[in-house]
Amino acid sequence: MKTAVAYLGEAVIRQGLGYISKSPEKNIFKILDWSQKIARDPYHKQMIESVRGVLQEPGSPWPDFMVSAFSDIHPNIRDTIAINFFVNGGFLGVPKQQEMAKKLGASVPFAVLMDPTARCNLRCTGCWAGEYRGEDLSFEVMDRVLTEAEELGIYFIVLSGGEPTLRKKDIFALARRHKEQVFHLFTNATLINEQFVQEMVDVGNVTLAISLEGTEEYTDQRRGKGVFKSVMHAMDLLREGGCLFGASVTYTRDNVDNVSSEEFIDLLIDKGVRFVWYFTYIPVGANADLEMMATPEQRAYMHQRTSELRLRKPIFLMDFWNDGAVSGGCIAGGRRYMHINAAGEVEPCAFVHYATDNINEKSLAEALKSPLFKAYQKRQPFNHNHLRPCPLIDNPAAIKDMVHESSAHCTEADMGETVDEFSAKLQEYAGAWGEVADDIARQEKAAREGKVG
Repeated sequence: MKTAVAYLGEAVIRQGLGYISKSPEKNIFKILDWSQKIARDPYHKQMIESVRGVLQEPGSPWPDFMVSAFSDIHPNIRDTIAINFFVNGGFLGVPKQQEMAKKLGASVPFAVLMDPTARCNLRCTGCWAGEYRGEDLSFEVMDRVLTEAEELGIYFIVLSGGEPTLRKKDIFALARRHKEQVFHLFTNATLINEQFVQEMVDVGNVTLAISLEGTEEYTDQRRGKGVFKSVMHAMDLLREGGCLFGASVTYTRDNVDNVSSEEFIDLLIDKGVRFVWYFTYIPVGANADLEMMATPEQRAYMHQRTSELRLRKPIFLMDFWNDGAVSGGCIAGGRRYMHINAAGEVEPCAFVHYATDNINEKSLAEALKSPLFKAYQKRQPFNHNHLRPCPLIDNPAAIKDMVHESSAHCTEADMGETVDEFSAKLQEYAGAWGEVADDIARQEKAAREGKVG
């Protein structure tokens, strides 16, 4: 085995993590010292030093966050995720991805997003996946993709849908077959019970991002009556079982204030949520509606509000559109992530419903050479201002050009509109956000230069 088990010895790693967990408040910096020693890539060493600096800032919530993680998460989950994500996926996986990218002549991503099924037990308003065909990926194809991912150095596997827990038996079987990978499920959580929690504890390498639209009124409005209470119950079971889980929150024109409120964030912390993935609403899929999109002013508010909450709240917050500066713009198209839908179509992103290749017919390595991916990568970043990272809602002319250049086809069951029509309808929004985003960028640059001066 070429990963952490062989590199350091699993027993050594788990003993070290167990030692730290006995007194995490005293040993936080020993974690960082240990990480520095095993990190090979200079970038990873730099990141570790950045973390050290953040932890040492007066009033930082992050020491409490780390202490809680070591104290409250079940040891098997804590240790397995630490090994698989940070050591396999990061310290060992990233250099391997870079090596394989040179051999393939194509980018190798950090994460593969795969949909085991397009089926779902809910019918949420504006679901991005609501127009996919109701198919399942076969167990054999998923197993093959995971094996090929490991060969490329990819150890972070994201599962969505549809509702992935409809195939929980297959998912846990895959997690056992591929013990060195992390399986991160985006789920509505309505099917989670005590047995599911026990399976998570047993395998150790499964985490969840639970979909919410805010407090009860807003979640049930979009997802259906009673869903919020079901989610709260699932979170209680997961917290009591020592599971690692977070929330996936889409902000729209109607719920921005709610999902960024002290009340909502404190509720999530109390429930045991460790992280929040914020997504701005993208008008694709079922009942796509531009009126659901957050206004430019609301998106600017979320940028400011998320940054402010990070300074005070012991929970990891990431806004995938407003945090483009962290990733150097859009990460899709195989640059750092890709999507395989339940029909096997290989897409640049979960929100970009176009493809040229199908994983049922090609290997993962072959799929990474997709003409659409190549069109993506030669244009990334799509904008010099990383607050405008997206080729759909921020630079819509780009998606039109890439689809035509690669001769990609639409992967929805009923296309509804052409890519030219989609691009045209978002030009006004993109222009309005562009003005706001450029103004924010100028202000932030001036503030940085002022600090340096």
